[in-house]
Amino acid sequence: MPTLPVHIDDAVLAETLAEGMTEVEERLLKSVESSKDLLDTAARHLVDAGGKRLRPFMVLLAAEFGDGRNPDVVAAAVATELTHIGTLYHDDVMDGAATRRGVPSAHSVWGSRVAVQTGNFLFARSSQLLSGLGEAAIRIHAETFGDLVDGQSAEVCGPGGESDELDHHLRVLNGKTASLFSASGKLGSLLSGAPPEVTECLGRACVAWGLAFQLSDDVRDVTNETAVSGKDPGTDLREGVATLPVMFALRSARPSDARLVQLLEPGRELTDPELLAEALGLLRRHPAIEMARAEVRKWSDVARYEIRALPEVPARAAFETLCDYVVELTH
Repeated sequence: MPTLPVHIDDAVLAETLAEGMTEVEERLLKSVESSKDLLDTAARHLVDAGGKRLRPFMVLLAAEFGDGRNPDVVAAAVATELTHIGTLYHDDVMDGAATRRGVPSAHSVWGSRVAVQTGNFLFARSSQLLSGLGEAAIRIHAETFGDLVDGQSAEVCGPGGESDELDHHLRVLNGKTASLFSASGKLGSLLSGAPPEVTECLGRACVAWGLAFQLSDDVRDVTNETAVSGKDPGTDLREGVATLPVMFALRSARPSDARLVQLLEPGRELTDPELLAEALGLLRRHPAIEMARAEVRKWSDVARYEIRALPEVPARAAFETLCDYVVELTH
């Protein structure tokens, strides 16, 4: 059976979720099959590369507030992962990323046209799965697609002169990451027949958890000294991407931070290995890291607050474990 993203204390729930994730993995592989050899190979590329499968896990966990055995729940779980992986193909083209999940990115192997078309193929397969799950599920997916596009557009356009940089960063993350986690929670709950108030509560909790998760990635890009999830340390700095620790460090007025502020000049790509190492060393010792960790804890606590309003079933405790997990990722 697959390894779950977090340890689940309740043995029955853990076994149920593991069985569900096994079925998700089997259906995920089947969903990316194509009669066209190149598309079949390209679509399997990132599926085979693995990943924590957090979004389908969230669907299955949310379904435990109702009838988690409904087969539609697994279909929704597969659809959320297909949508997520589809965005990765497109993101890597837009960012010019060389690797993803520890393997060469699709566009670096087959070119941008194949990568974009593969992403479109995965979106289509996701939509096909959701089309049989009812009007409410279709609406959640459609709204989420709009949020994904909005987040990507906000990232491309930048904050502009009138927008606070941190607020803008959260808007991007809300669209690109948190929205799909929210959809995962809503779909699992909806399709399990849980009460509407539970579905809405899970949607809010998963938005906050998704923000905490992505902000933790900002921290880990600086603090981790080995590759995390196939991503080399300092990737964002190398590519000139402004992340949470960088934003906090750039607000510093301390004379001792002058060199770090110079290295972190907005838009500067630290392609020189020595300059990148210098920037990472300075940033790892800077108070900005603890400030960023505090922001992760804040959003994790928001998620926890929402979760505590849910029925007291084993799945609620598992959601609280997820809140601990996302904070622990930054240490």
